[in-house]
Amino acid sequence: MSGLNPAQQEAVDTLSGPLLVLAGAGTGKTRVVTMRIGKLIKNGIRPERILAVTFTNKAASEMKERVAEQIGKKSKKKPVVSTFHSLCVKILREHIDKLGYPKSFVIYSRGDQESIIRTVLREIRVNEKNMKPGDVLNKIGSWKSRSVRPDEAGRLAESDKEHIASLAYRRYQRELKNRGAVDFDDLLLLTEQLFAEHKDALAVEVAKYDHLLIDEYQDTNQSQYRIATALVAGHRNLCVVGDDDQSIYAWRGAEVEHILRFSRDWKDAKVVRLESNYRSTQPILDWANRLIDFNVVRHGKVLTAARERGPAPAIFQYKDENLEAQETVVQIRQRLSEKGVEPQDIAILFRTNEQPRVFETELRKAKIPYVLIGTQSFFDRKEVKDLVCYLRVIALPQDEVSLLRIINTPKRGIGQSVVEGLLEVATKGGVTVWDLICGKVPGPTLRPAAVNAVKAFRDQIVDLQQQSQSMTAVAITEKLIQAIEYRSFIESQYDEPEEQEARWANVAAVVNAAADFDRDHPEGGKLAEFLGELTLGDREMENDKEKQLRRNAIILMTLHSAKGLEFPEVYMVGMEEGILPHVRSLDAEENIAEERRLCYVGITRAQMRLTLSFPLTRKRWGKERDTIPSRFLYEMTGKAENPKHVSGR
Repeated sequence: MSGLNPAQQEAVDTLSGPLLVLAGAGTGKTRVVTMRIGKLIKNGIRPERILAVTFTNKAASEMKERVAEQIGKKSKKKPVVSTFHSLCVKILREHIDKLGYPKSFVIYSRGDQESIIRTVLREIRVNEKNMKPGDVLNKIGSWKSRSVRPDEAGRLAESDKEHIASLAYRRYQRELKNRGAVDFDDLLLLTEQLFAEHKDALAVEVAKYDHLLIDEYQDTNQSQYRIATALVAGHRNLCVVGDDDQSIYAWRGAEVEHILRFSRDWKDAKVVRLESNYRSTQPILDWANRLIDFNVVRHGKVLTAARERGPAPAIFQYKDENLEAQETVVQIRQRLSEKGVEPQDIAILFRTNEQPRVFETELRKAKIPYVLIGTQSFFDRKEVKDLVCYLRVIALPQDEVSLLRIINTPKRGIGQSVVEGLLEVATKGGVTVWDLICGKVPGPTLRPAAVNAVKAFRDQIVDLQQQSQSMTAVAITEKLIQAIEYRSFIESQYDEPEEQEARWANVAAVVNAAADFDRDHPEGGKLAEFLGELTLGDREMENDKEKQLRRNAIILMTLHSAKGLEFPEVYMVGMEEGILPHVRSLDAEENIAEERRLCYVGITRAQMRLTLSFPLTRKRWGKERDTIPSRFLYEMTGKAENPKHVSGR
């Protein structure tokens, strides 16, 4: 326990009952969480009866590593450390049949979801030009993140588009269930429903654990809040760690109210504030403290620096966004000429995805290496989609979205007209395409070549299904790639050797993921479980991000992406009204409060140097428009009157 400050020590030593650890930015919360788990075990709590939940695989992996250091890596019994979604998959694999789904359910990716929505929109005769599938899915996702079911969505709908989306939502859910599939949001929603409707299933899960710890509690949505509350109803040993000042995900359902009202939910809760910051210098923290104090509803806390002082933050204004980019890169080039400063020490943070273009242009001109941390999902890559769909069909051939994607990939003589004929007969007969292929009902009239192609495809899938019963995830994945001759397919599709190798590297990443799954499940895991982890796993996206962050290059990323990271030097650009705070937030004070928290997150990424800038004009639709400096600049520098202090609130 050496090296803990008094507040950290108090959090570690509180071993029972409800506990709220308010962990300000850079205050060592992960250390507190893992050391508290270690102390619970040293005080007689069996490791496997401790459940720790966080939000990303990366955070879960780091916590597992640190806990292993606490209790010894050779210890056979370990605490259960999981993401919320992975925990829900585990629970649903055991009990989802009570809700009418198969235990071997598949988890649909975004592409699969869009495929269903397109079908649904056609059924309700809505033109995609009038309502994009992506927009419908976003609305459904928004409802799901607030625990709104289809019937309630219909009552809440106000506009014509929302009424159409609610109608699509109902059919979408029915279609998912018919296919034995769930989407990412369903994992939480169905677990919440399971606990509410099936107390026997809840009792089984409650009996597994004596302690629950939740990291980043400010990011919980309604379903996560209800699941957590249900799991601790018996023992009440709930420790939540988080920072309301860093709650920046309301747009995806997170409710800062959960951490704000913790002491009301749990009357006997103990609250510990971690305010010693080990990341930033005091001048940076002074600006951060001054800014966030403008938020009316928050847990009061003031960060103080535990490290040496540094230069005061600086603000620059420029004629336009092009000059802002040019001069920022000039400053960066100057910094890189100084001893000990490396490109990877510097991050440029922005609010919107349109902003980095001019900075990329200037960095290229200056021949300064940079990486733009992207948001493209690993699972959106064609090769990954193809292989995942094959594996899904092997695990659950009724998964029609996956089946139709791979039925003629690589090409095997099952053209579009054949597929349409199969779909038509399957629809009329009320069976799946797979049932039709397997001869459960008479099929359409096809040419002999097509009949043979369909039969060969069926035989290949059946053979792989049989082999998968006794093979590891990596073995069946490699067997599949070999059976469909996927390497040859890639070489036939792309002429450039570099492109072929890049595509093949994506295939290798799927094999690596299978190998990782086998390593983590030495007792043997089912293919459906591997697919669940793979689709859930932001592992590959996180790995991509981690690889990029390890490169010796300037980091360009959004403020949302930067949460959880830190850099010696930070440039926050585009500090103007309409960008930060964003134009969509200007209509309500609670939205402004979230934007202020986002700005606070940006400031507290900086360890030693912080530079903020904005252009006096910005080009919109080809015309120069005057900008207004962000209100946050005035607030953080003490140039704005804080209404809390004026009114005495």
